Amino acid sequence: MDAANRFHTEQTWRWVRTEHGVLVAALTVVGLLHAREVAWGRFAAAFLAIDIVGYLPGAVAFRRSPRGTIAPLYHHLYNLTHSYLTAAVVACAWAAASGSLEWAMLALPIHLSSDRGFFGNTYKPVSLPFEPVPRTAPCRGALR
Repeated sequence: MDAANRFHTEQTWRWVRTEHGVLVAALTVVGLLHAREVAWGRFAAAFLAIDIVGYLPGAVAFRRSPRGTIAPLYHHLYNLTHSYLTAAVVACAWAAASGSLEWAMLALPIHLSSDRGFFGNTYKPVSLPFEPVPRTAPCRGALR
């Protein structure tokens, strides 16, 4: 993948997913090493909030739509909540509000890397359906 060829091959896609899977494993180990210091309720809230705000509204709208078309807002909301940049802003805001960055905020990168590594979910282009639907004519060299 490069600036002129914006698609993954099977090999590059496996690298991306492996990289995120390893990151989930490393972050999970760090979290478990500090398990006594993790506020597990806040960890769960941070982990779930990403999908409650960014995924569920679009998923419900997509399933309710007779043609599978939904407003671009749902794609944008998903992309905003599933961004490492947004996660960094949320973690910094949490640290500013609470006075320190706590271990529970590991939930944010663990969630995002789990989505990318285990489920293969990345940003959702508005030009594609909200949920994965196989294309009948993929780009030459692109994943199928």
